[in-house]
Amino acid sequence: MKIHEYQGKALFADYGVPVPEGYPAFSVDEAVEAAKKIGGRVMVKAQIHAGGRGKGGGVKLVSGPEEVRKVAGEILGMRLITHQTGPEGQEVQRLLIEKASNIARELYAGIVLDRGRGQFAMMVSTEGGVEIEKVAAETPERIVKEWIDPALGLQPYQLRNLAYALQLEGDQVKQGIKTLKALWQAFEANDCSLMEINPLVVTDEDEVLALDAKINFDDNALFRQPQLPALRDLSEEEPQEIEASKHNLSYIKLDGNVGCMVNGAGLAMATMDIIKLHGGEPANFLDVGGVANSETVANGFRIILDDPSVKAILVNIFGGIVRGDRIAQGIIDAMGQITVKVPVVVRMEGTNAEQARKMLGESSLKFIVATTLEDAAQKAVGAAKGGGA
Repeated sequence: MKIHEYQGKALFADYGVPVPEGYPAFSVDEAVEAAKKIGGRVMVKAQIHAGGRGKGGGVKLVSGPEEVRKVAGEILGMRLITHQTGPEGQEVQRLLIEKASNIARELYAGIVLDRGRGQFAMMVSTEGGVEIEKVAAETPERIVKEWIDPALGLQPYQLRNLAYALQLEGDQVKQGIKTLKALWQAFEANDCSLMEINPLVVTDEDEVLALDAKINFDDNALFRQPQLPALRDLSEEEPQEIEASKHNLSYIKLDGNVGCMVNGAGLAMATMDIIKLHGGEPANFLDVGGVANSETVANGFRIILDDPSVKAILVNIFGGIVRGDRIAQGIIDAMGQITVKVPVVVRMEGTNAEQARKMLGESSLKFIVATTLEDAAQKAVGAAKGGGA
């Protein structure tokens, strides 16, 4: 789950991470009132779940309330296009009005989970204000990491190492250590999967401030973080993904035209890979879970078909504990509940797979039954291209 910058900064402030004075605004009038409350120069910042907002024209420095009115009117409602939104962009529906800072240096700080090590990595860099991926690719030596053992937490010597790596001086070192410690406390307490400050700045007044906030939460831990779902902005998410979450289905929208319905995340990844191998493009990742009954399959079909780019559907099911014939009956029942106007290719394997394929082949619903995964991919890609199976 992602949240907006202003929400992230409110969370930072709760844990002692220093942030500039700022207020969210959902209208031009609210933006003007926020600017009056702050006084002096302010930043007008578009709030969407994507980076690169400044380059896209979504962050402006203005000198007073009247200029805020003009700039806020231009940014609110615009479709902001960045390297993370894609060419369609994202509509700006809220702003952050924030006190402008006198920036002396721009730095970077972040925390991610290193799955390979089974530890968290706190990273810092003197190259703030730049996409960290670009720094990693071009000057990786400028990213300094400390790995955090979940059982031990962030240690004082690690904080000192990171603060010195940021080339902080004098009282900045103490501030930097305090900020990084607070960052880790916020990350750990809220079950975050990613937390970034880019840029973390040193001001002309020798303050260390978080000028940005990017936070992702672990969806699997939301059950023990009841305060977090209220921060979710559904307008920033794909409608199909929202609908899938209501039915406990794992769905991610992609850019292709072959819809995928699979039971098991690993099998779903393999299915998408083989579609691409045979010249097609998957339209989604959809894991219907271990029990592919008529209800889950029907919901899966509805979600996939909500995407108008889908020209064919590949159902790839492995019957393990659940018998293949029961899954086949679930698919047949589901197809009887909804209208499906695109070709449906089904590949069944596992327990009672032969009986399942026979049931599908004899059904009046005209499934395209495949014998192997490669056969299924070839038929689905062909059907999506309009060449039949």
